[in-house]
Amino acid sequence: MPKKFLEAGKIVGTHGVRGDLKVQSWCDSPEVLCDFDTLYLDEKTPVTVEKAQVHKNVVLMHIKGIDTVEAAEAMRNKVLHLDREDVELPEDLVFIQDILGFKVFDLRVDRVIGRIRDVLTSNPAHDMYEIAGEDGRLIYIPAIKPFLKEIDMEAGVIYVESIEGLIE
Repeated sequence: MPKKFLEAGKIVGTHGVRGDLKVQSWCDSPEVLCDFDTLYLDEKTPVTVEKAQVHKNVVLMHIKGIDTVEAAEAMRNKVLHLDREDVELPEDLVFIQDILGFKVFDLRVDRVIGRIRDVLTSNPAHDMYEIAGEDGRLIYIPAIKPFLKEIDMEAGVIYVESIEGLIE
């Protein structure tokens, strides 16, 4: 069963003297975090976002009740979460957290080649699946068609079709 809360970013520092926070966004883009009025600390404590804006690839955020540098500093390294129900996701997309650990079945070689270890989102062209291979090595497969064939959320399997030389 998918988690109710999704990790959205980490508080990495303070900004100014009024308790503003610097947040490293773990979303597809930093702007995503600016759209939420409520976030959660440690998956249980709701916090109200009074303002948020992107500055130099981090989100500068002010949370209600955090009004001093000292209070902001106490928040450093805390992880902010989103409630899954607050997020609208297009039908053909999935949350990365939901597929970590999924088996990867390659249709070309007709076998499981490993498990999803991570999804690398830093490639400007497309995401990449980082797969922990059955033999212990890392395999990288583009997370786009024509390589990606199907994600079976019920079975916990991602079906891909590699090309020769990609996994060998």
